[in-house]
Amino acid sequence: MSQQKPSKSAASAAPADAAAPKTIEEMSAADYYFDSYSHFGIHEEMLKDEVRTMSYRNAILHNKHLFKNKVVLDVGCGTGILSMFASQAGAKLVIGVDMSNIIHTARQIVKDNGFEGKIVLLQGKMEEVVLPVDKVDIIISEWMGYFLLYESMLDTVLYARDKYLVPNGLIFPDRTTIHIAGLEDSEYKEDKINYWDNVYGFNYSTIKQKALREPLVDTVDPKAEITNHATIMDIDLYKVTVEDLAFKGNFSLSVRRDDYLNGFVCWFDTWFNGSHKPVYFSTGAHHKYTHWKQTVFYTKEDQAVRTGDAIQGTVTCKPNAKNRRDLDIDFDWKLTRGDKLIYSEEQSYHMC
Repeated sequence: MSQQKPSKSAASAAPADAAAPKTIEEMSAADYYFDSYSHFGIHEEMLKDEVRTMSYRNAILHNKHLFKNKVVLDVGCGTGILSMFASQAGAKLVIGVDMSNIIHTARQIVKDNGFEGKIVLLQGKMEEVVLPVDKVDIIISEWMGYFLLYESMLDTVLYARDKYLVPNGLIFPDRTTIHIAGLEDSEYKEDKINYWDNVYGFNYSTIKQKALREPLVDTVDPKAEITNHATIMDIDLYKVTVEDLAFKGNFSLSVRRDDYLNGFVCWFDTWFNGSHKPVYFSTGAHHKYTHWKQTVFYTKEDQAVRTGDAIQGTVTCKPNAKNRRDLDIDFDWKLTRGDKLIYSEEQSYHMC
């Protein structure tokens, strides 16, 4: 399992047209993040993700009555695919905002597909660009990252919501949830974590500790899940605040079979409930592949578990102090068998 590039477009950074390109030494972590969205490969991966793209397409085009003659804001518009869906659905005006240089390509795509004049694309920071309108009727955005919140643009979407969305306006999507399950993944853990115990006869365990702290992003075999799942975060896009994104979620899991617990797997689900024909998709292992895959948190120790054992704990997540697009995630959990405590563990992870 290897952590991949982030999976959404960028709408929050200084306008690229505002200054000369920075040297490598001058570039910050945010600069690298936004610059990465100038490359077509990232957008190709997102566009080819049919679960992602078709969910947005269906949520918009199957609800044309909601978009007809409306003003729509696309936060982090990327290549403009969602903006064009909204215009197809009958929007009077679509405003797309993105700071990445992909915006120049998006403008040509919009022109080539006959949407010039119907879609306006602005390059710059959402908090700084000047929109041609005071308010919008609908906000659309594909803001989600790995583990939902890693390098996500949700704080930017919330800014746009609070400043520009009319009362009773719509947000697409409007609800997301994060889920957790226990995982048996001994073969992969042996290869990626325990490998460092003996590297050609040398002790590399100092790297093992670092590797253990980094969540891994990849597809998980659904058969590897050895518990039921629990929801640790539930986000209502109409109500959530930026402060809420630093969260503490409790979970209680029941072991389904005799096996070993090597870690936990997390994923997120997304709803478009604002539409009259609701649309839903999941990034979980039991559903069709998405480029978000799943996120795995390996435990310090492997634990033998039995059917009916209980795993209870908390997940605490907050933006990293130095780079807010990174996440600091803490797990605190215990394994019990009846009234007997079998094992407990605390582990900190850094998603970067």
